[in-house]
Amino acid sequence: MASPKSFAIRTFGCQMNEHDSERLAGIMVADGLVRANSDDEADVIIFNTCTIRENADLKLYSALGQLKALKEQRPEVQIAVGGCMAQKDRGEILQRAGWVDVVFGTHNLASAPALLRRARTEGPIVEILDAPDPRASRDMAPALYAVRELDFAAWITIQTGCDNSCAFCIVPSVRGAEISRPFDDLVAEATMLAQSGVSEITVLGQNVNSYGRDITKRGPLFAQLLRALGDIDGVERIRFTSPHPKDLRPETIAAMNETPAVCNQLHLPLQSGANRVLRAMRRGYTVERYLERLSDARAAIEDLAVTTDIIVGFPGETDDEFDETLGVVAAAQFDSAYTFIFSPRPGTRAATMIDHFVDDDVIKARFERLKAVLDRSALLKHEARVGKCEEVLVEGPSRRNAAMLSGRTRQGKLIHFPVTTVPLRAGALAMVDVVHGAPYHLLGELSSLVRPPRHKVRIPLLLS
Repeated sequence: MASPKSFAIRTFGCQMNEHDSERLAGIMVADGLVRANSDDEADVIIFNTCTIRENADLKLYSALGQLKALKEQRPEVQIAVGGCMAQKDRGEILQRAGWVDVVFGTHNLASAPALLRRARTEGPIVEILDAPDPRASRDMAPALYAVRELDFAAWITIQTGCDNSCAFCIVPSVRGAEISRPFDDLVAEATMLAQSGVSEITVLGQNVNSYGRDITKRGPLFAQLLRALGDIDGVERIRFTSPHPKDLRPETIAAMNETPAVCNQLHLPLQSGANRVLRAMRRGYTVERYLERLSDARAAIEDLAVTTDIIVGFPGETDDEFDETLGVVAAAQFDSAYTFIFSPRPGTRAATMIDHFVDDDVIKARFERLKAVLDRSALLKHEARVGKCEEVLVEGPSRRNAAMLSGRTRQGKLIHFPVTTVPLRAGALAMVDVVHGAPYHLLGELSSLVRPPRHKVRIPLLLS
């Protein structure tokens, strides 16, 4: 009997893309394929793409170019491109890389196996839907059949799309309008994950704060969802990303404080510390309003860690406005930040502001100045944790030192600590004494084992 076909998936982009790849892997396994050890061994190679920044496009086409020779050597190998960039570029992908077999978008992930089968007889196929197919509800129920990297941690997508109109962001164009998943479905999914051994759940959405706004007249349901997930037996940690500052409501802050499973970690994208730039970005809040929401969260939630996003070089940003951003960042004392150089995306309002683009050398200088302020703040935050005993969910051997283990604190901070005679496997919960703080991680020493990894119960891969 012939061996089953094998597949490999390369992922570009954010956590939602990573989770989409987990879902896609589950779909391929359910269709009878097995994961390959490498691209060279795979019968099917799938690229799950991002299009937030221009370099994501460049990375994809470079990677596709490298596979042209493989396709010539092994014509039977199938290459597929899916995700956000596929949604944006559509047939252009085949024009630029004619050796690609299938192009599918953000709304028809579950169709990938069928499209690959069709392409074997029909030739290259481009299938992009402009909105989710109502019949493909399984696309929105991912975690129950996803192939996860970590047995003890899972993502749950609670909504797709975005109703905001940020001038720099192409997500609404490629992901569509906000669609929330049914509340009860999410609770049921999280319950099954907990029963399978998952102890940490990360809730995903383009704007999680607005979850449920499209399915009820009572307003967003996000606070209620946090509380419901926190009531599930076995769910020990809940994280979420990303909230929009304009929609961070008092009831969400209260739910974070009053639900023990919700981690004391908040990602709150600032983007700019200058009000004129925020207006140009169409962010829907002022610096003062942002800082007020941040202050409310810190006052309510003990030992809260706050991370953020900041864009450098948005069109028209002046030196004085960038200095305003530096001032806000210094005052906010973020634990860490994702910093981005502005990248014009076709189809967005900001891409049309070409006459106001900031010089590259100016942007690079600003970026380095911002990094210095953020690194100083991160170091101070980490040094302040020296002497504390942190609850750590062990992720496994450290990538930086084979004699160390790595894990995450409830604040989401990465901590490395030496391997000891106490057997610790991925998924174990331990108490670790912090002995050193660096800008990007902590160092510690094992204090005690709280519990070993929870028992794993396999959930069948059901797609019906």
